[in-house]
Amino acid sequence: MTVTLASLSQQTGLAVLDHLEQSVRIPVVDGLQAQGDLIVIPLSFIVSSVSPWREAEWADVPPEGVELLRGGAGGNPHTLVADPDTCRWTTDVTDSDLLAIGIFETSAVAYLLHPEHGATGCTPGTYVVRRQREHEGHRARLVAD
Repeated sequence: MTVTLASLSQQTGLAVLDHLEQSVRIPVVDGLQAQGDLIVIPLSFIVSSVSPWREAEWADVPPEGVELLRGGAGGNPHTLVADPDTCRWTTDVTDSDLLAIGIFETSAVAYLLHPEHGATGCTPGTYVVRRQREHEGHRARLVAD
């Protein structure tokens, strides 16, 4: 089955902005992915600095998705979407950089959906979801979406 922005929007009930082409097939990536103020990193890339707690509580990702992060001032949500029984998620994470929101493990393609940015797919694997940080001079701050 081809997954499009329209089908993900319908599955989750999350409307996307009109400027996005809704019939486009969602690209699936097995590496780093950035979406506004959020970045998704394969755990193997940063395993020395990020890990789930030994007693982490994991939750299955339902078909309608799980909101990972909402933009500042009540902005648009970044939503993780997966087929039933294929993906689980935890916020019980240790991160030496203090940027991790959580970790998800997926046995099938999982999708990140955002009303302004559209969607991307993640191949099966384990991923860290982090806030993005930007540097200005000698100061660092979180990216605002």
